[in-house]
Amino acid sequence: MPHNTLNAGLMNFIQASPTPYHAVSNLSSALDDAGFLRLEEGRAWQLVKKQGYYVVRGGTSIVAFKTGEADLVESGIHMVGAHTDSPCLKVKPQPDIIREQYVQLGVEVYGGVLLNPWFDRDLSLAGRVDYRDQSGHLKHVLVNFENPIAVIPSLAIHLDREANDNRSVNAQTYLPVILSQAGNDKSFNLKDMLLAHLRDELGLSQADKVLAFDLRFYDVQPPALVGLNQEFIACARLDNLLSCYVGLQSLLNSEDRFASLLVCTDHEEVGSVSANGAKGPFLEAALERMVEQLSAGSGEAKRRMLDNSTFYSVDNAHGIHPNFRDKHDDKHGPLLNKGPVIKINGNQRYATSSETSAMFRQLCEVNEIPVQAFVVRSDMGCGSTIGPIVAGELGVKTLDLGVPTFAMHSIRELAGSQDPAHLTRALTAFYNR
Repeated sequence: MPHNTLNAGLMNFIQASPTPYHAVSNLSSALDDAGFLRLEEGRAWQLVKKQGYYVVRGGTSIVAFKTGEADLVESGIHMVGAHTDSPCLKVKPQPDIIREQYVQLGVEVYGGVLLNPWFDRDLSLAGRVDYRDQSGHLKHVLVNFENPIAVIPSLAIHLDREANDNRSVNAQTYLPVILSQAGNDKSFNLKDMLLAHLRDELGLSQADKVLAFDLRFYDVQPPALVGLNQEFIACARLDNLLSCYVGLQSLLNSEDRFASLLVCTDHEEVGSVSANGAKGPFLEAALERMVEQLSAGSGEAKRRMLDNSTFYSVDNAHGIHPNFRDKHDDKHGPLLNKGPVIKINGNQRYATSSETSAMFRQLCEVNEIPVQAFVVRSDMGCGSTIGPIVAGELGVKTLDLGVPTFAMHSIRELAGSQDPAHLTRALTAFYNR
């Protein structure tokens, strides 16, 4: 796929995916268009060779795979993993606030959010709404208000002279968003607003009562190519929708010789311990059914298959920031637009081994793809990914890698505009290896 076409598709995908629900819905639509067949976990599977399939759990996690033509047990599966969630502000279950004649919503911080950039942004609201229709049936629908409907204004510096030197953000008191000014009745109910939206905007005239929701605020500013030569991509949720999109394109572009798989799970930013997270049984259950269906295999066949498999955990890496060089090890400062980054940690915060690192370096060398390495400073803590979780749960050879990024976990992140193409080439070559 041409460089510019790939970036345009990536930016459109991220703009259309303000929540994990929307990301998985958009991934599913692309798989449908490519001829993949949707499976349901609660129904029997009938898998055949050289066919693509996918299965969704909870609306926020997805496993997509090609069965290939090679023997599954002997050849193993080439697996790529990413995550669909990003740090954000989630709406509380009972969020309604009216204070000083302003309508506000209480929010909960999800994941390791860099909070200061959320102030003074044009925010919209998206997610899932669960409702009851007039026949008494429970249903759900995805919503996206798209237009800016909220803001978190900063406090003027005149009222906080220490703002540039010593301001910390109190998540409970500083972050409730402002929706509007209160009417004469001084009352507001989010569920009533959502019900009106379902009826009036989505045409769900039979909607009777909103019972629950999972909603997140997001910045409506669209993605952009920036820099004198458009060297950078600036947008929200690059961590980690960039990896989800590139993983999908690589899977779709791969050959059918070997079994190949893409898994994008929820809740990585909060530890992955959930039914939809990497520490849940979603991936392993899909692999077990693949072995049973395609190899008539038992537990031994599954173990042999996993021993012949490799898993790439693809999640963004920290690029060396020119204004904060001292935050990086002198020998391990990845540069934007210089290729994917192998992430290594002796304390197993990343699952890369010398074996998987060597395999990836050789793959990149053969395909003339630039490659870099990241190790955190020895006097600093290290983040983690789904890599160590999957390696520990499945016992599969694992590599942690990703594209270098600035402003990770901000409301607007920055990556190199050439790196999605580098990563796509690398993952496609991995699937075909």
